[in-house]
Amino acid sequence: MPALLQITITALMLSTTAVAAAQGIPELDVTQPGRPLPHFWETVFGSGRASLSLRESYRRDLCLMKEATRIEYVRLHAIFHDENGVYSEDGGGRPCYNWAYIDQIYDGLLENGVHPFVELSFMPCALAISQAPHPFWYRLLPSPPKDYGRWEQLIEQFARHLVRRYGIDEVSQWYFEVWNEPNIDFWSGEPKADSYHRLYAVTVRALKRVSPRLRVGGPATAQAAWVDRFIEHCYKNGLPLDFVSTHIYGNDRAAHVFGGPGAVTRRDMVAMAVDKVWRQVKASAVPDLPIHWTEYNASYMNEVNVTDSPFTGPWLADTIRQCDGTLASLAYWTFSDVIEEQGVVRCPFYGGYGLIAAGHIPKASFNAFALLSRLGDVRLALDADFALATRRGDGSLALALWNYAAPEEEETPKELRVRLRGMKLPAEAWVTVVDAEHGSPLRLWESMGRPEYPTREQQEVLRRAAQLPAPRVLKIGQPEFSLLLEPKALALVEFR
Repeated sequence: MPALLQITITALMLSTTAVAAAQGIPELDVTQPGRPLPHFWETVFGSGRASLSLRESYRRDLCLMKEATRIEYVRLHAIFHDENGVYSEDGGGRPCYNWAYIDQIYDGLLENGVHPFVELSFMPCALAISQAPHPFWYRLLPSPPKDYGRWEQLIEQFARHLVRRYGIDEVSQWYFEVWNEPNIDFWSGEPKADSYHRLYAVTVRALKRVSPRLRVGGPATAQAAWVDRFIEHCYKNGLPLDFVSTHIYGNDRAAHVFGGPGAVTRRDMVAMAVDKVWRQVKASAVPDLPIHWTEYNASYMNEVNVTDSPFTGPWLADTIRQCDGTLASLAYWTFSDVIEEQGVVRCPFYGGYGLIAAGHIPKASFNAFALLSRLGDVRLALDADFALATRRGDGSLALALWNYAAPEEEETPKELRVRLRGMKLPAEAWVTVVDAEHGSPLRLWESMGRPEYPTREQQEVLRRAAQLPAPRVLKIGQPEFSLLLEPKALALVEFR
């Protein structure tokens, strides 16, 4: 039997709180009222560029996400890329608009029950001041417009078309985010901040002219940058700002994010950046602005032992534990490996950012989201850095437990113990686990010889290996239980 499933229920001969504390066992009072826990980590997800959403593979992955999580929004790159045919100019230099692919893209999202989180990017060729492309395979243009007036017209006509097609009640539920990561090489305007401020000003004017109900924000920066100065700029210049957005990755460098020496671990980087921005917003002239983290992940590199492995489960759960209460949404980037920034994906496990590998194969990270989606909407106080305790609407308890280990650390199983105070006993605990042997197809793929192009039969076998295991049902007669978890394992314990 795998060590993970060696779950033991242990009675304490001495059951006082003082003894539990002396032994270092965290205590969970299940009768406490708790506080709200919005599922901020699973309402918005990122994806590749907009045209990919027209593919059957993309939509199939999106359907699977809808079944497993509470996904409400998808953020797409490059809605104005020339492959979508949105903007051109006729022989006389007059603007021409074509919304045919726009309609198919957004129809597809809405038909799958999710709203667009609209990233207003990148520059159409006919409108770009520079034709120098970004290094990404699909050759996006990070250029400012050669005519800001025509950019403003494009945004206004785009928004008017959306309202005509979908109605203001629907489109007012969307978010409009101006550009993507203008502080790095996705924006070639100079000076970067000043030129972005100009872009934001003309964009927000155009959108609000269509309807003041449209929600607009930015600066959509990498590395948690510019938020405080952007809020100040908008406030001083009377520019509407409905939310702020920015990005962070677990392996971003501390010098880039915090502007000083030192190092921050992958485990803490996202939480520390979230706290930094939350404090900036609270100290600003508009302290109640919603904060949307429209990209984050444990890595922005291709690291198989991070994004393709069970590591994501404990990392994600611990990030949720630390970030709760300081943001509106945390958009994992990306939900699917139907993405082509580095070219056409040809191997299911190459360190891709998605939760679902090429070939519609769920990763351990997908199953981690599926488990954490089953947490309740009320968080209960529990002083432990390996657990998150919640109560559901029906009164049942759901407890996430994890054995966090960094990818480079020596792996050791751990016994995790929690004392339950106030629980009616006997009770049942349903335990579901994701680790290297459960809910993860990575090892099986490796045992196949790491095929770049798995056969259809191999893909089906990998999908079966990716299924969550059935929960193990345990009878609990005493107030303490212990759970032995393998390294990088995430468990959901449901008390019924």
